[in-house]
Amino acid sequence: MFETLSDRLTSVFSSLRSKGRLSDADIDATAREIRIALLEADVALPVVKAFVAQVKERARGAEVSQALNPAQQVVKIVNDELIEILGGETRRLRFAKTAPTVVMLAGLQGAGKTTLAGKLARWLRDQGHAPLLVAADLQRPNAVQQLQVVGERAQVAVFAPEPGSGVGDPVDVARRSIDEARRLNHDIVIIDTAGRLGIDQEMMKQAADIRDAVRPDEVLFVVDAMIGQDAVTTAQAFMDGVGFDGVVLTKLDGDARGGAALSVRHITGRPIMFASTGEKLEDFDAFHPDRMASRILDMGDILTLIEQAQKTFDEEQAAKMAGKLTSGENFTLDDFLEQMMMVQKMGPIKNLLGMMPGMGQMRDQLNSIDDRDLDRIAAIIRSMTPGERQDPKIINGSRRARIAAGSGVTVSAVSNLVTRFFEAQKMMKRVAGGMGLPGMPGGRGKASKAQKKAKKGRRVSGDPRKAGLEKSASPSPDGEGGAPKAGGVLGNLGGKLPPGLELPPGFDPSKLKLPGQ
Repeated sequence: MFETLSDRLTSVFSSLRSKGRLSDADIDATAREIRIALLEADVALPVVKAFVAQVKERARGAEVSQALNPAQQVVKIVNDELIEILGGETRRLRFAKTAPTVVMLAGLQGAGKTTLAGKLARWLRDQGHAPLLVAADLQRPNAVQQLQVVGERAQVAVFAPEPGSGVGDPVDVARRSIDEARRLNHDIVIIDTAGRLGIDQEMMKQAADIRDAVRPDEVLFVVDAMIGQDAVTTAQAFMDGVGFDGVVLTKLDGDARGGAALSVRHITGRPIMFASTGEKLEDFDAFHPDRMASRILDMGDILTLIEQAQKTFDEEQAAKMAGKLTSGENFTLDDFLEQMMMVQKMGPIKNLLGMMPGMGQMRDQLNSIDDRDLDRIAAIIRSMTPGERQDPKIINGSRRARIAAGSGVTVSAVSNLVTRFFEAQKMMKRVAGGMGLPGMPGGRGKASKAQKKAKKGRRVSGDPRKAGLEKSASPSPDGEGGAPKAGGVLGNLGGKLPPGLELPPGFDPSKLKLPGQ
């Protein structure tokens, strides 16, 4: 969504790194580039003016003029102002003192309110609540049926007493839903209201009547992040006609320029509370201004990545797998398949890698990643016998042909997987030994013994290939075992990762230039 804005801002900051001190001319030039970047991203003009003015004022202050690295300070200022313009801090739902808490959704037709209702209900269910979806959109054809389908997928109850498609009174349905929630012990009611293709008085009156009838604890305005400047106009109209407490952005995974996200909060004064980032029901979460600002500035979103991993991976299972990973030989194809399936649950590999700092510079390579490659690898492993998965060394030519036929791939694909798996086993052992993981096999204790033995001298193989491998695995003079001298662990290992999880071609982590460096 923010690719264009992110690229422009990153290029602006890279031009500042070579400057020891920033003059007024440098600050004016930087502000001009930031203004152009925001306007190209479809941010509303009043928002751009206020943002740039604040950045210039702070950039001319003591925090930059007296800084050892002015470029880093400018990045920090822009980051702080982006967080502020996006809301400052994460806004949580306000729950009623006496259940049920009533949440009303409002917005134009096509913004994704019905699907959003299901996503919000699923998100609340995962947090231990018992939400009830209410079908109060009785105008759009099949809107009631759509909400029932979404509710079934989200495993959430739906209150739909009227067939819809022009039949029924939405205000009466909304009013009755409160009694239904109390009767069935639902602690949250989510009301899906009707929208229109454009703003009109009938829609506003109906939304206002529902609001007056149920007195919701939260009115959420659902806006399509891809409609650009119209998002600001629509938001202001709803603010004046119905009023709302928070904003929900949908379709943040689209290819629009994303200016709506930066504009709506500033124009209406209401915080962005949730964001929908995909078509699946689980592609939904609370909106964190600080994390979004980090993504825009290509600083990554490590906190979200960690949270997704914690939701997906079982802690005890992860600890058990860590032992296998560091021992290397005990790590089997069954273990690898299990780990790969868990990683897939976290979302597309491209999105996960995109949360790493500096990955905006690798966007073309990330876009070339195809998750179907993981499905093909899974098919190959599942076509093996239990014995072959435990000990891939027994896979000979005839076995490879059988596995290839069973998984619908070529024999060379099976051979490549087995070869890369053996390389991954070796890599894991070398990483554990080289990084000196405390308490792990191959940690610092063993490395110190190896160093003592190395001081006495050792034999070097006459085979040049083996000699090269021994040399690369030998302890370094700085006493850090086989730790890589440049490029990090990946650089020392030729950039190889476990099969199916390789980074894009041409990726060199040592060449990444993060904002503020």
